Amino acid sequence: MRKPAKLFVAVSATLAVLGALAFSAQASAADQSEMVAAGKKIVNNRKEGNCLACHDIKGAMLPGNIGPALVNVKQRFPDKAKLFAQIWDPTKNNPRTIMPPFGRNGILTKAQIEKVVDYIYTL
Repeated sequence: MRKPAKLFVAVSATLAVLGALAFSAQASAADQSEMVAAGKKIVNNRKEGNCLACHDIKGAMLPGNIGPALVNVKQRFPDKAKLFAQIWDPTKNNPRTIMPPFGRNGILTKAQIEKVVDYIYTL
């Protein structure tokens, strides 16, 4: 193969890889956006998460004031896994909490809690 042909093949392969990476980044951003939107629906749904029964979220209708306001969540829980664990079973950190163990009691599924975490992580 001549040098121009080798160069063309190398450049084409590089562009294909870069294009795939860019597409993957866009797809994951879209997936993340969908997860956040789905989490918001769960949080605001009085029949699913019912988070607003106890927590105040800026802009929410009829928020509660029993639990802490959901602000600066990323600062309070820098590790998403710890936030997930808190929602899954808050009695592990505080046996006297009034927050229900959403995962342990089957109130929300693992997938639903992951979506809730993605949403409240944006608050």
